[in-house]
Amino acid sequence: MVFRWIEASALAAAIRQSTWLYPFIEIIHIVGIVLVAGGALFFDIQLLSAHTKPVIESRYLLKWSKRGLLLALPSGLLLFTTNAMALSNDPVFGLKLLLLLLAAFNAWLFHVRVYVPAKWATARYHAIASIIIWVSIISCGRLLAY
Repeated sequence: MVFRWIEASALAAAIRQSTWLYPFIEIIHIVGIVLVAGGALFFDIQLLSAHTKPVIESRYLLKWSKRGLLLALPSGLLLFTTNAMALSNDPVFGLKLLLLLLAAFNAWLFHVRVYVPAKWATARYHAIASIIIWVSIISCGRLLAY
C-alpha cells in the first residue's frame, strides 16, 4: 500500500526521529493555517460588513492567504508522511481533506463568478460558507491530535 511506503520512507523516519524537526514543521504548518484561514476569515467578515460597495481595499488579505497556503500545504504533506497509515484511515482526516476541497471550490467560484459589484449580495453567501468551512477545517485539524 502506498501509505505504508510513505510512512516507511527515509524522510518520514527522519522527521519522526528528530527532536526538533517535527515540532518545527508543525509550527510552520500552524503559521500557514493562520495566514490562510485568517486572511480568508478577515476578508469574509469585511465582505459581510460591507453594505453596497465591493471590498476592493481588503484584497491584500487574500495575498496573505496565498502565502499561507505556500507554508501550510508542503508542511501538512510532510506531517502526513510521519503517520500516513493512521491518517489515511481516520474519518476526521478524510473530512478535513473534503472540507479543504470545498474551501478551494468556494474560493474559486467566488473569484470566477461572484467577485463583481453586481453580484455582491451573492458574495455574502460565499463569505458565510467560507467562515463555516474554515472553522470546520481548523476543528478537524485539532481533533486529529487526539
